[in-house]
Amino acid sequence: MAAPTLSSTPSTFIPSGFDGTRFESIEPLARALLERPVRSKHELIAWLLDRSELDAACSEAGANLYIAMTCNTEDQNVQNAYARYIENVAPKIKPLAFELDQRLARLAAELTLDAGDAGDRYRVLTRDTRCEVELFREENVPLETDLALLGQKYDQTIGAMTVEFDGREQTMPQMARYMESTDRAQREGAWRAMIARRLRDAGAIDEIYDQMITLRDRVGKNAGFDDYVGYAYKAKHRFDYGISHCKAFHDACEHVIVPLIRKLDAKRQTALNLDSLRPWDLSVDIKGRAPLRPFAGGAELVSKSRVVFGRLDPRLSGLFAQLGDGPGRYDQPAPDAGPAYLDLDSRKGKAPGGYQYMRDRQRRPFIFMNAAGMQRDVSTMLHEAGHAFHSMLCVDEPLLAYRSAPIEFCEVASMSMELLTLPHLGGPGGFYPDAKDEARARRHQLEESITILAWIATIDAFQHWVYANPKHSRDDRKAHWLELDARFGRAVDWSGFDDARRNAWQRQTHLFGHPFYYIEYGIAQLGALGLWLRSLEEGPAKAIDLYIKGLSLGGSRPLPDLFAAAGLPFDFGPGAVRRIVERVERELEKLPE
Repeated sequence: MAAPTLSSTPSTFIPSGFDGTRFESIEPLARALLERPVRSKHELIAWLLDRSELDAACSEAGANLYIAMTCNTEDQNVQNAYARYIENVAPKIKPLAFELDQRLARLAAELTLDAGDAGDRYRVLTRDTRCEVELFREENVPLETDLALLGQKYDQTIGAMTVEFDGREQTMPQMARYMESTDRAQREGAWRAMIARRLRDAGAIDEIYDQMITLRDRVGKNAGFDDYVGYAYKAKHRFDYGISHCKAFHDACEHVIVPLIRKLDAKRQTALNLDSLRPWDLSVDIKGRAPLRPFAGGAELVSKSRVVFGRLDPRLSGLFAQLGDGPGRYDQPAPDAGPAYLDLDSRKGKAPGGYQYMRDRQRRPFIFMNAAGMQRDVSTMLHEAGHAFHSMLCVDEPLLAYRSAPIEFCEVASMSMELLTLPHLGGPGGFYPDAKDEARARRHQLEESITILAWIATIDAFQHWVYANPKHSRDDRKAHWLELDARFGRAVDWSGFDDARRNAWQRQTHLFGHPFYYIEYGIAQLGALGLWLRSLEEGPAKAIDLYIKGLSLGGSRPLPDLFAAAGLPFDFGPGAVRRIVERVERELEKLPE
C-alpha cells in the first residue's frame, strides 16, 4: 500500500475565502443544508458530503486558534482571539449542529440509510448522530463555553510556571531532566523547587477544578442523568463497555500491576542503597549511569525519528516525511517554510503536554509537545506520530465523521508506535548509537508500558469518585486521592511533603480539559502490547500490516471491529491484564538492566 498524500480536496460546497472563525460565514451554509430538499438516499449522501465539508472547515478554524493559543499562552492577542471564538462563535455553532443532527437522524430513518446492502457503511454514523441528538440541551451550551474558558485558564496557569534553577529560568518540562541526575542532592533540590512552584498555584488550580465540577454536574443533570458520570459515558459514545468494566480494570491493576511496581521499587531502593525511596529517586538510573540524552532540540528529534520510521516501514516513513523538518516554533516558523506542522521544544509561555491535532480541511496533522531532550520525549514524539499516521491513513475518507476513530483505538495507533519502534532506536543516525544505551531505553519503555497502567487506574478511579460525589470539599478530594495513591501508587516515602502528595493529581491535564478521557489509555495500551507481542511471534511486517489495516478504517466500524481488524481482542479485564503482564515480564528478563 502506497502512503496516501495529503493534498487538499477541492471544495464544491465551501466558497473561496470562507472564514470559519466568523459565524456570519457559517450560518448561511448551515441554513442551506437545513432547507435543501432531500428525497432519496442518493441525495442524502450528497447532503452528508456537503455537511462534512462544512464541519471540516469549521473544525479547522477552531483548531488553528487552539494551536496558536497553546503555543504561546503569553500572547494576549492570540489568547483573546481564542476566547472570542469560544465565547461568541462556538456557542452559536452548537445549536446549528444540533439542528443538522436532528435532520440527519430524521432523514436516515425515513430513507433507511443504515439498511440494505450499503447499510453497514452508515450504521456507525447514524448511531452516533442519534446519540448526539438525545444528549443536546440548549441550556448546556453556555456551560460548555464556561468550561472551555476555564480550560484555557488552567493552561495559562500551568504554562506560566517556571523555576530559577541551575543559574537560569526553566520550564517544568525542562526541570524534569534533573530527576534523572545521578547527583541525589541536585535531584532533591530540583524536585523541591518544582513542588514549591506548583504549590504556589495549588489553590488557584483547586478553584478552577471546583468550578469545572459544578458546571459538569449541571451539564449531566440538564441532560437527564443523575450525575456527570452517566453523561460522560454517553457523550464519549462508550457503547461497548461500562462502569463495571472500568472497575474490573482498576481491580486488575491493583492485584496484578501494583505488586510488580512494588517489586521494582524495592529493587530500586536496594540498588540505590537507600533507607527509603523519596519522590526524587524514581527516575534516576539504578546503576548510577548518566541520564539518557537521545537528542538535542526539536530539529534533531525529527531527523532521528525519521531514521527510526525508515527502518520500521517505508509506508509510515513516507507519511512522517510529509510533516517536514520541524521549524521548532509554530508562532515563529522558518522563513519560506510554509505552514508549521510541528512545535516541539519546551519554552516559557507554552501550554503543558503534547497532542496531535488534525486540520480537517487541509487534511494535515499538527504535532505539539514540550521536548527537553529526554527518553520520554522520544516516546512522546513516536506516540504523537502514531496519531498523525492514523489521521493520514484516513485522509481519503470523504466523511469527516469517519476520519477519526473512538479514542480507545486512536490510542492504539499512538501507543503501538512506542513499542513497534523499539528495535530501531539505535544504530547510526538513531537515538542511541551505543548498544547499551539502546537496551536501557528499550527496557525503560517496556517497564513504563506496564507500570503506567496503575496511574491510569488511579486517574480513572479518581474521576469516577469526583463526579459521583460533586458536593465534596477540597479536603474530601485530597483524602480520596491519598486513598487511591495508597491503593495504586509507588512505594515512596513522602515524609515532610504531605501537601505535594495531596495535590499530585493537579499535574494531570486530562482532568481539566478532557474529563473522563484516560481509561482509553489503559484499553489502548493493552491493545498496543498485544500488537507488539504479535510482532515478536509473527514478525514485524505482520504487525505493521495489521496496524495499517485497522487504522485505515478510521471510525467507520464499531470499536470491537476496529480491534479485530488490527488482530486484537477487545478485552481489558483481569485475565487480559495478567496474560499481557506475564509475557512482558518474560521479555524484560531477556534485557540487561
